[in-house]
Amino acid sequence: MKRQAKRGIAQRLGRGALAGVLLFGCPALWAQQGAPGNPGAAAAPPSAQDQAPYDPTGYWVSLITQNWRFRMVAKGPGDYIGAPINAQAKKLADAWTQAQAQAAARDCEAYGGAIIMWLPEHLHISWQDANDLRVQTDAGMQTRVLHFVSAPEGTRAAAAAPRDIQPSRQGYSLARWVLAAGSQRGGRGAGAGAGMPRYGSLEVTTDHMLPGLLAKNGIPYDGNTKKTEWWDLRKDSSGEQWLSISTTVVDPEYLTRPYIYDPVFQKEDDGAKWDPSPCSPL
Repeated sequence: MKRQAKRGIAQRLGRGALAGVLLFGCPALWAQQGAPGNPGAAAAPPSAQDQAPYDPTGYWVSLITQNWRFRMVAKGPGDYIGAPINAQAKKLADAWTQAQAQAAARDCEAYGGAIIMWLPEHLHISWQDANDLRVQTDAGMQTRVLHFVSAPEGTRAAAAAPRDIQPSRQGYSLARWVLAAGSQRGGRGAGAGAGMPRYGSLEVTTDHMLPGLLAKNGIPYDGNTKKTEWWDLRKDSSGEQWLSISTTVVDPEYLTRPYIYDPVFQKEDDGAKWDPSPCSPL
């Protein structure tokens, strides 16, 4: 179990450690408002970084609080427990061998966008610019970029990936903050309400992924797979912070129903335990 004993992965956390936490989330969106001195003009919305109801940046570590065996121990041949695969997927997985994967340089297929956040790992999250959030993993040395979009108040984001986007291992992710009713809507430094608390969740939808594996024993997912995530920050009175990511993976080609998982990451003080490692078949 080469990488599974990875330094810094917190394998157990009592339920009491998450008791009394604050969970952010609600349906209202920021709406464009008239520009100062010109009420009839639509003001440009503040950046995603300014709108953020919480700070997702920094270093985070996986908390393996559920499905420990399935996440920390590489599945062997024929072990498909927990994956709602159909007969076609089972046939492909039964024929899979790690030797074939290594020979074809396909080790990173088990680190693709559909499953990357479920792996035991550290995250490094930073703003690439004011409207793009970069998420790096030390497991497999993967990088995601969450591209933020705006939508009118009371509607869901209707934006789509640019037409010329080509499939990639992590796919193309569209993101938006979903702010709670009554939360401050302007940028952090805007107006008399600056500094007032804001609460909300981060919604992320991902598509344009290359075909990949849900597990290292050959369980496949298709290139038309889509993933939806809800990122929520939880914290307690001592200042400890956790990032909970409720994830739904939909693949009509190989799954009989949505594949749902909920990784939790704990905030770390710094990057001392950051340990990038290449994709591995084991």
